[in-house]
Parts: sequence; structure tokens; C-alpha cells
Amino acid sequence: MMSAVSTERPREQHTDDHDPSPGDTPAASPESVPARPRRLPALLLVAAVAFALDLGTKALVVANMKPHESISIIDDVVRLTLIRNPGAAFNMATGMTWLLTLIAAGVVIGVLRIGRSLRSVGWAVGLGLVLGGALGNLTDRLFRSPGPLQGHVVDFISVTKWWPVFNMADSSIVCGAILLVALTVFGFEPDGTRNRGEQEQGA
Repeated sequence: MMSAVSTERPREQHTDDHDPSPGDTPAASPESVPARPRRLPALLLVAAVAFALDLGTKALVVANMKPHESISIIDDVVRLTLIRNPGAAFNMATGMTWLLTLIAAGVVIGVLRIGRSLRSVGWAVGLGLVLGGALGNLTDRLFRSPGPLQGHVVDFISVTKWWPVFNMADSSIVCGAILLVALTVFGFEPDGTRNRGEQEQGA
């Protein structure tokens, strides 16, 4: 008696097919990684606070002090001394007020253009401080006497006798610039990433 012959063909095994095991996880594509949020609102908030602080302190000093009047805060280390500065820091470029005004306006425009694509909180804080300080001194250049583009900046903070008198806007610009330099040195990019290339090469 002859046995029945099966006509079914064996199933082909595909070696390139791979059933993922429970421990396997698919690699994330660049499109699946969520983009970091833009930090322009944070930049503008920091700038607004710095700008308001500068305007407020200048208004108080101008309303309550006479030119070149000096008030001791901490002995002779910290004093309030009202002066009108036509130049830059350290009384430089006193005859080029109009040029300093244009430079301040250029800084404001440049920071705003960078801020539109900014995704780093640290960079937003640093640039916000620079923007707020630049706006504070630019406001003096535009609206204080002797006239537009020639206005003298109100300075009133005196720290020791050898350091020039400055204001809150100057402090914001310096602090913001120091923060931006530190972020650059440690590899923090404006897009929120960190450049570790130098660290890996040195390892």
C-alpha cells in the first residue's frame, strides 16, 4: 500500500527577516527626536527685567541727586555719584557719542536676530542681559540731553576710587558677556547642544 505523498512545499525561511526580541528597541531617527523649544521669550523676559531695573535706578538717582553729588553706601568702597557720561566706559570716545549710539543700536538688532533661533537657556540669559543693558544706555543716548544721538548716559555707581563710575546697564552687559564667554569655553552651543569634541580628543 503506497503512502500519500504531500504536495505542500516547505515554507521558505527568510534569513533577512528579523523578529525583534523584547529587548530590542528601534533606533530613533533624527525626525523622531523632539526639537528643543525656542528661547526667544526667555531672552526677552531677561532683557525686560534688566532694562526696567536700569531705567528705574536712573530715574531715582536723577530725581534725588545733584550732578557730581556723592553719597557713601559702604565707607569709600561703594558710593553713589551722579555723572553724565558722553562717552563709553572709562570715559573713552567722549567726542563720538553718535557713533556709540549706532553701535548700541547694532547690538540690539544683532541680539534680536540671533534670539529668533536660540534654543539654549544659558545663551538666552546671557544675550538677554546684553540686550537689556544695550537698550538702557541706548535710551539715554536717544532721549537725554543734549539731544537725540548725543544724549549723555547717566552713571552713578562708584566702586573704589580707581574704577570708573557705571550704571546697571553696564553691569548687565558685562555679566552677560562673561556668561556667554563661559558658555563658549565649556562647549555649550546656542542651539542647546554641547560640543564635546575637544573633551573626547583629550580623553
